[in-house]
Amino acid sequence: MEEFKALWAENIDAKVETTVRTFKKEDLPEGEVLIEVHYSSVNYKDGLAGTNPKSGVIRNYPMILGIDLSGVVMESLDPAFGAGDKVIVTGYGLGVNHFGGFSQYARVPAAWVVPLPEGLSLREAMIIGTAGYTAAESVDALDKQGIQPQTGTVLVTGASGGVGGMAIAMLKRLGYTVEAVSRKKADCMDYLKGLGAEAVLHPDEVALEKKRPLAQQRWAAIVDPVGGPMLPDLLAQLHYGGCLALSGNAGGIAFEATVLPFILRGVKLVGIDSVNHPYAERIKLWERMASNLKPENLELLAEQEIALEDLPAAFRKIMDGKMHGRTLVKVKQGI
Repeated sequence: MEEFKALWAENIDAKVETTVRTFKKEDLPEGEVLIEVHYSSVNYKDGLAGTNPKSGVIRNYPMILGIDLSGVVMESLDPAFGAGDKVIVTGYGLGVNHFGGFSQYARVPAAWVVPLPEGLSLREAMIIGTAGYTAAESVDALDKQGIQPQTGTVLVTGASGGVGGMAIAMLKRLGYTVEAVSRKKADCMDYLKGLGAEAVLHPDEVALEKKRPLAQQRWAAIVDPVGGPMLPDLLAQLHYGGCLALSGNAGGIAFEATVLPFILRGVKLVGIDSVNHPYAERIKLWERMASNLKPENLELLAEQEIALEDLPAAFRKIMDGKMHGRTLVKVKQGI
């Protein structure tokens, strides 16, 4: 490997400029494991990093973007990995403060590297990617709070996005009854029902006409990758002892609520952090995503497959809310 290509993002005059540039091995940051990247994927966080220098995702530009990758180990200073091993990297500082996955080669700390579990291909791992990992962590959180298929219906917000769609498919695989919420209800009805949603709702069908801390109990649990001002209405409609797994802020970072759902109905608000999730738990979740959490209709979630050169357009698409499901980035051509 003499030279390779990667997507380079710079902050120029308070605007993010992205270009595919040529790099050399010595340009890569320190790390014990050198990986030939085969696939990555486009996440909302990537869209922010690639379009908005004030988003806070990237503190210091320039940066090779891409918060996840799958590929093959080329060199390793850590005995846990050897040349030829198939691996996954998601979260930690990848694509944020450490050169990321939109690159034909990446060098990362060994502590970030997860062996590809049997039952997943490198391509399938990136259809799942960070969005799927976040969904799996959310579903796992519901399970740890005692939510089971027989407990009641689970609501998934932001359903047309990557986390939402993955959550629907995973919950369906486990036997849950799922309802989906999407502003694109009319356009995504068939897609979301194909993933496993029993019903598809518009946010207006979920929002309370009269704001109050407690309302009719509609759902046993909620997977919410959106956040924002809708959150109090969701908490107000949880069953007694219900749980809401919150993983995103696409709807905003602020909300106003009361303590009443928590102290009168015993509901739980569980935060989901996929970035620094403990390594041991990370291994277990990837094993589950290769077995009982692997969506039976995984390919349905792959909306499109693009190359590095197509990423700027993909960033605009996801930020404009026009992307549904997962966009796979085929980094290594000819596979």
